[in-house]
Amino acid sequence: MIVTEVPSSEVHWTSPFTARAIFIGALAALAIAIGAPYGNMVIRGSYMALDFSTPGAICLLLTVIGAINLVCGIVCPQRILRQGELLVVYIMAIMASAVSTMGFSEYLLTIVTGPYYYATPENGWAELIHPYVPDWVAPKNQQVIRWFYEGAPAKSNWPLNIWLRPLLFWGIFATGLYATMIATAVILRRQWVERERLTYPLVQVPLALTEPWTGDSAVPAFLKKPQMWLGFAIPMFVSSLSALNAYHHQVPTFDLVSTASLYDHSLPLIFRISFPMIGFSYLINLDIAFSLWFFNLFSTGLRAAFYLLGVGSTENLGIYGVTNQPLLAHQGMGAMVVLVLVGFWVARQHLLTVIMATLNWRVAGIDKQEIVSYRVAVLMWLGGMAITTVWLWFSGLPLWAAAAVNLVAQGIFVGLTRIVVEGGVAAAVAPMIASSAVVSAVGSSQLGHQGMVSLAFTYVWSADIRTFVLASCTHSLKLSQYLGRSLSPLLWVMLLALALGLMGSIWTIFAQAYSHGGINLNSWFFGGGTRAPFTYITSQLSQPEGPNWTGWIHTGLGAAVMVALMQLSHHFSWWPLRPIGYPIGAVWLMDQLWFSIFLAWSIKLAVLRYGGPSVFRATRPFFLGLIAGQFAAAGAWLAIDFFTGMTDNVVYWI
Repeated sequence: MIVTEVPSSEVHWTSPFTARAIFIGALAALAIAIGAPYGNMVIRGSYMALDFSTPGAICLLLTVIGAINLVCGIVCPQRILRQGELLVVYIMAIMASAVSTMGFSEYLLTIVTGPYYYATPENGWAELIHPYVPDWVAPKNQQVIRWFYEGAPAKSNWPLNIWLRPLLFWGIFATGLYATMIATAVILRRQWVERERLTYPLVQVPLALTEPWTGDSAVPAFLKKPQMWLGFAIPMFVSSLSALNAYHHQVPTFDLVSTASLYDHSLPLIFRISFPMIGFSYLINLDIAFSLWFFNLFSTGLRAAFYLLGVGSTENLGIYGVTNQPLLAHQGMGAMVVLVLVGFWVARQHLLTVIMATLNWRVAGIDKQEIVSYRVAVLMWLGGMAITTVWLWFSGLPLWAAAAVNLVAQGIFVGLTRIVVEGGVAAAVAPMIASSAVVSAVGSSQLGHQGMVSLAFTYVWSADIRTFVLASCTHSLKLSQYLGRSLSPLLWVMLLALALGLMGSIWTIFAQAYSHGGINLNSWFFGGGTRAPFTYITSQLSQPEGPNWTGWIHTGLGAAVMVALMQLSHHFSWWPLRPIGYPIGAVWLMDQLWFSIFLAWSIKLAVLRYGGPSVFRATRPFFLGLIAGQFAAAGAWLAIDFFTGMTDNVVYWI
């Protein structure tokens, strides 16, 4: 979408941070905080706040436009919510999405209690884990924990007082963590938005839905385009058939997933049609889309070759990232390190400006378009890193290890965010997680028993990181250029949304667990995902090891390949492979998404070759409609299932 900037003298500018926008945004944040955990734990339907795509936020934006604005258009056209106000609502919704489920809350309450509920004589957690957990990290009352997983007796009081202390200390950690992420987003915004001009495909749907319209019409031009409604109708129809099949099994459905097997059925090749991923991938550069699916197929070929030749590693890295081939996990991690470090090197002039502004050296006003000054951002970053590092140190990690885990985790957050905003990958994970990377690099024997147990609790915020605050904040700051001149209220709006997201989601999970019993809710968050960190840690404790030198070699190999790809991409315009796809090429999510990216790439290639830019612009609303239609269908059927009592009716996952 091309937006023509109108000189300020020709328009009457009003702040988008109106009381009604903030109020509706707060309601949207609470709807995400309460609805998303309830939806995937009680209804067990579609996931609305699991990935960077934030389906719940887009669904709520459609609801606001289709309900509030239409009513205002009929009753009082002058009160229509304009673009800036709608974007404030959307920003608050995506900030809440980052913490309400997988981003923090659903892992916090379950992981801190998991080693007590799932302890058995066979796994030995009572001896290996319990004595090394600080009292302020987790509640230890066995009855309180049993009720959390099995439900509290009727008419009994919920044990709020037992939870207050650990939640307070985890709140301190979250404050430091999110201060660091927000500061990082502020520091990098100008480099990514203005200097490198990254595409930010994930914000194209809210921008299209809220694009300025003339007169008192409550319907934006985007919603008047038939191409959009055609794209919208396809996932709505397909998803509705799938949902109706849960009510009436005679209703036919479309199978959107097919699998072929390689190497004697031990290596699946997945062909999945994801309407949102097709839509997002249509918006990105052809070379980037090609690279994303190519590197995944290349990694699949490597895995087949490794199986055939008997090449592999028995190293245990846990269940996250590249789970089936540790050597490729190390290579991806080496590529991720290079992506982040080279990104900082490319941004060195901008980062020097940030430092000079922090020290007040002749760069006054350089940060006037930021939500806080660079000095405040740098102090937030330093303060946040200090809080989280000291917290990890007190929890049992050696100070050097606490700093290392923190830095590695922040680097992964930055690298993944860069991949999302440049590559439009709406669902992605890192090839390795911070805890496994540090254990592999230095050895479990160097961290000690207390340190290894402490690492298990880092899984709350740095393991299954399919969404996190840095990504949501980065997209929010991209949208800030449509919010006018004074952006200082945006920081407080985002903080309000974060607070509502955390408090609303934690209360919802707490209430539902004590009402119904956690083991009767979501089997992953109250089961496999809860046991995973302690299964990994106890395996490391039972066989302490030193640094994995094979891992170091393959990390270096991945780094070298990434440097070579960057050099080829920089020096040869004809080189088709963009390095952005290499770090995540082997992760399991790309195994699920490569085919949808391939479809979008193929269609866009044909459109540009035979129709040119004009045909691409004409077809663009169709692909945006695929995204909006899928998320609207997921939200609509969640609501229907809530009123009918239907459960396990998933029409959208990825």
